[in-house]
Amino acid sequence: MGELTDKIKGNVNEAVGKAKQALARKETDPKRTAEDDKLAAEGSAQELKGKGQQFKGKIKGLLGDDI
Repeated sequence: MGELTDKIKGNVNEAVGKAKQALARKETDPKRTAEDDKLAAEGSAQELKGKGQQFKGKIKGLLGDDI
């Protein structure tokens, strides 16, 4: 069961991270603020966290839930 849970959490974190990045104004936008920078950085970190969780789920699937 841990495998599926990790994969689902990973997918959610990756999607939320991508959404945060999309909400931030583009770097070329002259109206970009420090808040946009912060939001984009948070989104990038959350997306990376999601990818890590998905990887963890794949490993659990290969080795079994005994780890």
